[in-house]
Amino acid sequence: MWKDYIDFFSEKYRVITIDLLGHGESEPLGYVHEMEDNANAINEVLENLKIEKATIVGHSMGGYVGLAFAELYPKKIQKLVLLNSTSREDSAEKKLNRTRAIKAVKQNYISFVSLAIANLFSENNRTRLAEQIEKVKEQALKTPLQGIVASLEGMKIRKDREWLLKEKRFPVLLILGKKDPVLNYNETISQIEDTTAELVSFEDGHMSQIENKEELKTVLQHFFE
Repeated sequence: MWKDYIDFFSEKYRVITIDLLGHGESEPLGYVHEMEDNANAINEVLENLKIEKATIVGHSMGGYVGLAFAELYPKKIQKLVLLNSTSREDSAEKKLNRTRAIKAVKQNYISFVSLAIANLFSENNRTRLAEQIEKVKEQALKTPLQGIVASLEGMKIRKDREWLLKEKRFPVLLILGKKDPVLNYNETISQIEDTTAELVSFEDGHMSQIENKEELKTVLQHFFE
């Protein structure tokens, strides 16, 4: 789902897309993938490619990983984009929901993934973007069960990193969908009060990179500059 962005931004920047642990061609490392584990994996990639500093664009869980990376490797982060993501830890209710999700995906993997993907989009886009949603489902179903469970376990226990935004160490761009079924819009924007973080809001759901593709390209291009 990032292919158009890779093609677009590669004209001016070096673009690196990373399969996080248990996703794509990256094998699961265990039964819990902590955000720090993923951050360490990103660092290994940057070290291998001899990249000293990078701008990280993290969607949803990717944002949690980006924040973990910023904490662990503060000298290596140039800018951070939190795309449909948050710096806050899971609430008690969300932790319970993740536990339920783990149980559900173990019981019926295909049904869980298919339903979970569709529910990330705003309701009015589920028909309009039906073809794109099916493609995302196809990719998501390539993720092994262990990879999904390990990621859900890792997100459930992740640390609160709102303090990183308050410290204003590096430029941060928070991009949210006003109809995001996963993140409460008003609650999420409150975390950037008294910070230098920029906010961009779209009228759609959790999948801004698909629901708001052209607008997002423009927003990212401006932030990168």
